[in-house]
Amino acid sequence: MKPALHHSITPARSVRHLYVHIPFCHRICPYCSFHKHTPGGTDMTAFVDALLKEMEKQPLKPQTIFFGGGTPTMLSETHLERLLRGMRDRVDMSEVVEFTMEANPRNVTASKAAMMRDLGVTRVSLGVQAWDDATLKTLGRDHAPAEAEETWQALKAAEFPSLNLDLMFSIPGQSLETWRATLERSLSLKPDHISAYNLNYEEDTDFFRRLKAGEFREDEGRDTDFFNLGIDLLEADGFEHYEISNYAKPGHRSVHNEAYWMGEDYLGIGPGAFSTVGGQRWHNVKDTPRYMAMTLAGDDTATDVEELTPENRRTERFGLELRTARGLPLELITSESRKMLETLRDQGLLEFNEQFVRLTRAGKPLVDPIAVALMG
Repeated sequence: MKPALHHSITPARSVRHLYVHIPFCHRICPYCSFHKHTPGGTDMTAFVDALLKEMEKQPLKPQTIFFGGGTPTMLSETHLERLLRGMRDRVDMSEVVEFTMEANPRNVTASKAAMMRDLGVTRVSLGVQAWDDATLKTLGRDHAPAEAEETWQALKAAEFPSLNLDLMFSIPGQSLETWRATLERSLSLKPDHISAYNLNYEEDTDFFRRLKAGEFREDEGRDTDFFNLGIDLLEADGFEHYEISNYAKPGHRSVHNEAYWMGEDYLGIGPGAFSTVGGQRWHNVKDTPRYMAMTLAGDDTATDVEELTPENRRTERFGLELRTARGLPLELITSESRKMLETLRDQGLLEFNEQFVRLTRAGKPLVDPIAVALMG
């Protein structure tokens, strides 16, 4: 681990993927482990100033931009517009093919949606998670189903080229029929993309503590039933299952996320944002007031700078590329692991040709243990 040192970071001039982290949430969801917090007394004008100043550090010419969080749309329309306009003045947008904004159903008005579209956002990912009150309450979400649908219609009216719905399954108390109803209602809205995430119990979350206390339980069989129902309904509606948790209509894959899965470099802006550039990985300080003060003072906020070895990269490729429809390059499988590869094929969990190893439907729910087994 290295301290934050300005000259320890590889220049990111050639990075083609830009991530901007907005850490604010009105309410902290009990399952979320990302760097986030309520806004408290944060000076939002100064926060926007800090993001824009960080963007000025070096020339940027991205192909994809992704605003995540937290909740980017929690910024007021005034502050968000100032941030988007300021970014356009500082970042060369001439080659941007996709600009995603994560959104919460409670803080997107028709006016804000129209402004986002006018300033270049091409894709919005709406965090609905569920369509029934009971599941939303368990998740600690602060919106009602009717609000989510109203927001969806506002996004449709703004004519974004691509719209995604974020959903979750295997939530405590959620039945298979409730999950079916969530999928069917989602499909009735005609999204271009659906992300369907199996609930994970992440450390340092309330859900993890409740799991350890015995209040919640994990059940791989239940997870598989939910997962398979998602595949059945979404593929029947014309969605391509192109990554374990992601489904897209033709032409609507997430280009930005595909870059992550394929191990491409990316630059993160904002408190707590991670970057991977030129064989190095780091993250900005996970303290919003400190991030703001350091950035506005012209100091480097990068910390925990890590040099990625070839073996680091190889290991990560197993964990990411095996999740995709393309699959993992066969060349990454060592001679010592070829027998395991054949065993897993004989068990019906994967298939391979001269170029790629791909999971079968039966293998997809087991992607993590299969990846470990193949690493050698």
